[in-house]
Amino acid sequence: MRMDSPEIYEDLKRRLITGGFPPGDKIKPSDLQGHYGCSANTIRDLLLRLSSAGLVVSELQRGFRARMTTAVRRHDVTQFRIILEQEGAALSMRNGGLRWESRLAAAHHKLWHIETEITKEGETETLVELWSDAETEFHETLISGCGSDVLRETYANVYLQFRQQVIAYEREFRRSYFHAIIEEHQAILDAALARDEDRCRQTIYDHLKRNLEL
Repeated sequence: MRMDSPEIYEDLKRRLITGGFPPGDKIKPSDLQGHYGCSANTIRDLLLRLSSAGLVVSELQRGFRARMTTAVRRHDVTQFRIILEQEGAALSMRNGGLRWESRLAAAHHKLWHIETEITKEGETETLVELWSDAETEFHETLISGCGSDVLRETYANVYLQFRQQVIAYEREFRRSYFHAIIEEHQAILDAALARDEDRCRQTIYDHLKRNLEL
């Protein structure tokens, strides 16, 4: 398989946030160059970019590893995500118009459908990538009307680190976890469409607070 650099970057990123590289796993460019049909130097450059995004750790003379997951880091990343998402949602409710509402409702419908299928199947393995993409789209759409490119860019990086930190933790919940977050995502949507900032801030916190546990 031969892919260009942007495609390789996106594939590596997806694998890092969906458990394709276990936490702490050594990532060798020489092992990946054949898979992607490119040079080891290309893989190395892309891993350095992913290191800047916080998903990979670059160790002098020791190469690259997928970032370890810890309760402390999950807590810190979650706390920062809550702050950014609450502020981005509040600004979006003030500034976003009907187009923002429509995109948010559409993103939620897609997410709801995937989460509902997971509760029927009782197994996240085959649907986790679809779910991860749909949840990313919903939460990014929630803050998309904020009017701040810096907030959105910062949130995007924090969200990726959050997803990497909690993916194994989330898989343990199976049906019970997804039953809960269906209700949580619905509560966020309802508060956002009602333009109720206080309630939306609370629903975002309620959705993420389980990941603050140390």
